[in-house]
Amino acid sequence: MKKKDIEIVDVMSLRGPNMWTYRPVLEAWVDIGELEDYPSNTIPGFYERLSSWLPSLVEHRCSIGERGGFLQRLKEGTWPGHILEHVTLELQNLAGMPGGFGKARETPVRGVYKVIVRAWHEEVTRAALQAARDLVMAAIEDRPYDVGAAVEHLRSLVDEHCLGPSTACIVDAADDFDIPSVRLSDGNLVQLGYGARQRRIWTAETDRTSAIGESISRDKDLTKSLLESCGVPVPEGRMVDDADDAWKAAQDIGVPVVVKPYDGNHGRGVFTNLTTQEEVQTAYAVAIDEGNGVIVERFVPGNEHRLLVVGGRLVAAAMGETASVVGDGKSTVEELIELQINSDPRRGSTEDHPLNRVRLDSAARLELKRQGLEGSSVPPEGKTVLVQRNGNVAFDVTDRVHPSVARHASLAARIVGLDIAGVDLVATDISRPLAEQGGAVVEVNAGPGLLMHIKPADGQPRPVGRAIVEHLFKGAGQPGGDNGRIPLVGITGTNGKTIVAKLVARLLQLAGKHTGLACSDGLFLDRRQVEGGDRANWDAAHRILMNRAVEAAVFENDSGTILSEGLAYDRCQVGVVTNIDEPDHLGQYYIEEPDRMYNVLRTQIDVVLPEGAAVLNARDPMVVEMAELCDGEVIFFGLSPDLPALAAHRAAGKRSVFVRDGKVVLATGAAEAPLADVSAIPLTYAGRVSFQIENVLAAVATGWALGISHDLIRAGVVTFDVGQVDVPGRFTLFERNGTTVVIDDAHNAPALEALVAALDRFPAERRMVVYGAGAPRREQDLVKQGKVLGAAFDRVFLCEDRSVAGAQPDSEARALLKQGLYEGRRVTKIIDEGMRREAIEAALAQLVPGDLLVLQCDEASTAATVDHVHQWMGQAARRA
Repeated sequence: MKKKDIEIVDVMSLRGPNMWTYRPVLEAWVDIGELEDYPSNTIPGFYERLSSWLPSLVEHRCSIGERGGFLQRLKEGTWPGHILEHVTLELQNLAGMPGGFGKARETPVRGVYKVIVRAWHEEVTRAALQAARDLVMAAIEDRPYDVGAAVEHLRSLVDEHCLGPSTACIVDAADDFDIPSVRLSDGNLVQLGYGARQRRIWTAETDRTSAIGESISRDKDLTKSLLESCGVPVPEGRMVDDADDAWKAAQDIGVPVVVKPYDGNHGRGVFTNLTTQEEVQTAYAVAIDEGNGVIVERFVPGNEHRLLVVGGRLVAAAMGETASVVGDGKSTVEELIELQINSDPRRGSTEDHPLNRVRLDSAARLELKRQGLEGSSVPPEGKTVLVQRNGNVAFDVTDRVHPSVARHASLAARIVGLDIAGVDLVATDISRPLAEQGGAVVEVNAGPGLLMHIKPADGQPRPVGRAIVEHLFKGAGQPGGDNGRIPLVGITGTNGKTIVAKLVARLLQLAGKHTGLACSDGLFLDRRQVEGGDRANWDAAHRILMNRAVEAAVFENDSGTILSEGLAYDRCQVGVVTNIDEPDHLGQYYIEEPDRMYNVLRTQIDVVLPEGAAVLNARDPMVVEMAELCDGEVIFFGLSPDLPALAAHRAAGKRSVFVRDGKVVLATGAAEAPLADVSAIPLTYAGRVSFQIENVLAAVATGWALGISHDLIRAGVVTFDVGQVDVPGRFTLFERNGTTVVIDDAHNAPALEALVAALDRFPAERRMVVYGAGAPRREQDLVKQGKVLGAAFDRVFLCEDRSVAGAQPDSEARALLKQGLYEGRRVTKIIDEGMRREAIEAALAQLVPGDLLVLQCDEASTAATVDHVHQWMGQAARRA
């Protein structure tokens, strides 16, 4: 793009912790074209237009760190990417969502920026980003833009897609306690916690809310009879069959009475203080349409109150007030309602309004009729007209509730069987016992609204979300309290991730944990493969976290997953970085240098819990640097105790895992505990494969960090991959008639170098390899791979790798590999065989005693190559 325009090239949703922040964000790749040469201070009138359209931008402190900081940057000159960031955040803020985190960063491509903004809800933030782009362009081009309409549209999206206030206050409270949350539907169904430790909420109902209790609460007559039998004061009354029976019941009880649906809610169809036959029968006609039956009961004088009971404890109380207008001799009742009641800024239809607007519904019209008025009537000046007797229960009175009243409310909730209940009662004075004033409990409701307590019209907001979280998670926020978390291990790095992940999962299974594993070999529940293929991604991890049977989880995260999706979890108990070396995915996502990839992979260590641990490779200097980023403990692992980082760590009295005298050793400071002989660990082929020893050390350190006993760790590592069944295709070795075949999934230069080093322990007269370019790589990376191969092998079979999409056509990738092969000097023959299967068959056909052949398997699946070798050896193919 060369014109003066802002083009949003791509948008990625990073739904979990990422290289930018712990929270979900959208990362937009934005091309500003020729606007790169036109900062904001060079565009006539731009500052004035933007600041007048969005005056609240004055609150953006920006890098200057003070109010008005962003506007100062705008005056001095800044670029559209930065402006787009701030405008997106402000539009979200105006739509009712906190603005939150934002960044704009240049990429190596001139005019292309990454714009990162906090995404409270992906769809809303995408719409805000597009609206911000249109607004900024209108300001640049001096065109009109309807900011109000844009904000109103975003508000409608917030109302449609974001959590309601009751659910949101519970989720926010859980976040304050460091309890993770997962939204399970487009509505208000939310999971708090992970796996087997999770709880679920749906608005103000929980997975502890009894279905029987909820059904009882809907049956007002049954509720009242149960409460009465247990000594809770209730108004006498009964179900009625028809309008005539309603008046008969009123006469038996004695007027005034209340008429209401027996299974209604939210006050719909409730009529109070009825005294005449006409009023009772009119009310019956409305109430019957609101429910499946009608109750007539004694009218209890006083104000309505809503008492919120959570876990048997009163946590909040709100009182209602009547709504009245005073005549001015000129205005109708309807006009007076708008002038004197609905003009109150606290009234409205959104969660920002604690009071509802008053409308002339059937109950209000009946109330007016009793005063000889209609909506169109003009009351005399000074006359008070009662419009609404009930509703508006939004005035906090928690601190005034008498202890006996609180006990009655708690007892009512227990009798009905609700863990969270909204108990409605009527009393003249909530600070006195009900018996003294003839007060009574009139309803017990499941799933009560919380807004009246979160944002009361008057009085102190109450931490009802916190109370619900503390009810669900005992001791939440306290040392040793329930935080809804299961042991969770996240593993990243360049090579070795899958092996470490599968071995750690095995250790957790031996420790008695039902373990979920998402890795590039598939999705597993214990040893059962639920899905095959590469499942080291956000969706597979979330499936595990939502599984109520999972007691521990292990996730493999490569740099591509972190860059494109973010981590699937907010925090982990153990974070592992196997190595960085020369990272994968360089040249993608505008990440060109290893130090930038460091910022990506460090995400795994940033999310380690304070009581958790980072497991780091002491051999890799960039990995060692991550130690200072960890909130918890650090355990180093390495092939030698003499590695500088490991030695310094031990000198400080800290934990490490290494090899000494052929044994895996667990050390705390100078104290050493031998675990097992390296030669007894099948994965290492009698200690000849160094990179597999490193993988074992990483897994052992992780098991130690998880508190697994030494005996179980030992049992795990010496039985893992017996018979080459646990990690096929990760240096899987076959021998037949004096030939050796190794299957490995190496697809980058560091992995190839480690593989070649291991092959030196397996003498051969001639070395051959079947190899394909694999995942997208930079040109220099492919050349280096070829150089490593050319220096280590005599004969190279190049093949197409269709398992992943490459950046270049396969022919170009092979040409780059050949360029490196020619520099390798050992290779004597290069065979271009096309498809991998044909290349493998050709290579196997050429084997003679004394040969060693390496078969690279597909990145997405090792099974096909392993089966091919089994067939070659005369064995039946392994069944899936």
